[in-house]
Amino acid sequence: MALGTMLMLGGVASAQKVAFEEYTLDNGLHVILHNDASAPVIITSVMYHVGSKNENPERTGFAHFFEHLLFEGTENIKRGEWFKIVTANGGTNNANTSEDRTYYYEVFPSNSLELGLWMESERMMHPIINQIGVDTQNEVVKEEKRLRVDNQPYGSLIAEVKKNMYVKHPYRWATIGSMDHLDAAKLEEFQAFNKKFYVPNNAVLVVAGDLNDIPKTKEWVNKYFGAIPKGKEVVVEKFVEEPITTALKASYQDPNIQKPMIVASYRTPSMKTRDARVLDMISTVLSEGKSSRLYKKIVDDKKMALQIGAFNYSQEDYGLYILYGMPQGTYTSEDIVKEIDEEVVKLQTELLSDKEMQKLKNIYENNYVNGNSNVEGIAENLASYYLLHGDINLINTEIEMYRSITAQEIRDVAKKYLNPNQRLLLDYVPSKDKAQN
Repeated sequence: MALGTMLMLGGVASAQKVAFEEYTLDNGLHVILHNDASAPVIITSVMYHVGSKNENPERTGFAHFFEHLLFEGTENIKRGEWFKIVTANGGTNNANTSEDRTYYYEVFPSNSLELGLWMESERMMHPIINQIGVDTQNEVVKEEKRLRVDNQPYGSLIAEVKKNMYVKHPYRWATIGSMDHLDAAKLEEFQAFNKKFYVPNNAVLVVAGDLNDIPKTKEWVNKYFGAIPKGKEVVVEKFVEEPITTALKASYQDPNIQKPMIVASYRTPSMKTRDARVLDMISTVLSEGKSSRLYKKIVDDKKMALQIGAFNYSQEDYGLYILYGMPQGTYTSEDIVKEIDEEVVKLQTELLSDKEMQKLKNIYENNYVNGNSNVEGIAENLASYYLLHGDINLINTEIEMYRSITAQEIRDVAKKYLNPNQRLLLDYVPSKDKAQN
């Protein structure tokens, strides 16, 4: 039965192989085309190699701000018209920002491919960055921060971990940045940020879906993007953090919570490394699903915590491995840490069984199939693998890396990174006013 399941999953996975074509325009814009006629839709997307790590420490939040600002309008798309054009043509669009990149995309019926290409070329070539747009989006971003961070229970958790885990690297501030920095910024600073980063040679264009006519698609790509001037080469400063060799301790009071949470975080290597993939698997063993080790022991059996989890927060330059628990009843954060540490030590000293390894690999086969199950997911994966990993074909081959991970590697990587002297312990607690209520 297990062999049958494996063969079935392997068959599905190989059937999901993603075909693509790539080339580079004279201005440095990398282009990836993926034809999928299974549904009459197309995605036009651009990923720029700019995120919060590219910001001036005195002007944090710029990359995320641009995620909003570049919908304001262009020389040929009047202010307030962007979303109307998309909706009127049966499309949807969105954008998102991380520490490492910003991604913009439209999903249209396939007969609107030329429109999607024109709109993204307009965003790159002719954005209008003026004071009214900056002032408008400043209010939008402030409202988003209030909603997602300031008034959200545990909304500052990742930001607090990053702040305490990084000393030199720009990962140390939150992607949404500081509202004071955005308020203080002059219009010229926004215009300079755009001129520096939102250029063809710092971006990848992915066109995916029911392309029908590939030569015509290439003709349109060249028509709309070919004339955009190349920008100056973007030189990114490298920041190297000293290893953590002595445990760090910090606390944070969140006015939006009533239950404390304990967070243990370890600094880990770039998502490009094999070790990062092993850490993904360790997270799955520890906390994915109700049969996972931490959940079964701490939540289910011992009823010491309301919630428990582990995840690999993987980025281009470094990663963070984060474990967290919410004690309940008379149990304390120290009790939770003790239980978590016992499970980590087991991983560091005992090999996973063949059965556990098979279950783990089945989960990753399934994730692989799901990750490439729709054209929107494929488009973003193609962009990410090119821009952040430097290898587009990882969309097809990364699963081989997960398949080849051994029980010994899981043990060795747990030993290498998940030690008490290499971590931050963050007490994430209710504010004193809440605690007294």
